Amino acid sequence: QAQLVESGGGLVQAGGSLRLSCAASGRAFSAFSRYFMAWFRQAPGKERECVAAITLNGITTYYADSVKGRFTISRDNSKNTVYLQMNSLKPEDTAVYYCAAGGSPISRPYYYRGAYDYWGQGTQVTVSS
Repeated sequence: QAQLVESGGGLVQAGGSLRLSCAASGRAFSAFSRYFMAWFRQAPGKERECVAAITLNGITTYYADSVKGRFTISRDNSKNTVYLQMNSLKPEDTAVYYCAAGGSPISRPYYYRGAYDYWGQGTQVTVSS
């Protein structure tokens, strides 16, 4: 089975940093480099939104306007892992963060949930003011 496992969430004060990791395993990810990867988040009472995405080779990245300049997505295909470095965190960044993988080419724009085939279970990020 294909599995995405997020880690690195927690409680941090405003202005602090966290680094999320997402490790992919299973037969489907034997060719991890063929997957377009993204991080989404969902706050209570809100829709799940894409905050960052990265292409197969890691050269091109995309960010939501709300996190641009503060978050950095990266990937290490040799480790089947994608990362999200989050700096200058704000209380409004509080959410459950999900890792997602979409077989390339993705069938919809990267910010659509429907573009992704696999999802992790999520990791909680809480930013206190």
